Amino acid sequence: MWSFDVPAQPKKAIITRAKVDQLEKVAGQLEGMHSELSALAKKSPNDGVNKFKLKFVNSMLADCIDLLGGEYSPFEDFQEFNPDDVPSNSDVTFIVAQYIQALEKFRSDNINQKPSGWYYNLAESENPVRAAPPAKLTK
Repeated sequence: MWSFDVPAQPKKAIITRAKVDQLEKVAGQLEGMHSELSALAKKSPNDGVNKFKLKFVNSMLADCIDLLGGEYSPFEDFQEFNPDDVPSNSDVTFIVAQYIQALEKFRSDNINQKPSGWYYNLAESENPVRAAPPAKLTK
């Protein structure tokens, strides 16, 4: 007789509601920032990002690094842009794009599909939070 035992799916890690809120806030802000920086990079890719904008980019990247931890961070040794080095529009856009991809990987690893849609993997005691389906990650 044939046996078709299907191994149990590994249980996904639980994410807290606070992390979901932080993730959605940071991801939205980073997407907006990337859109603005992309426009600058298309117009003048080699121009430097001014210190005002760079302060906000570094702040957003610090939030990303805090949220992602070492496991999901796209670069082990990158912490922030040095404002004295004046990175170019294209350099900043490149780094921000990598963090957007890392946030999406983190998000997609922390959601599950149920018959009624996609939801974050929250503890049973918390109210369910809907999530968008995973985005296709480019390689």
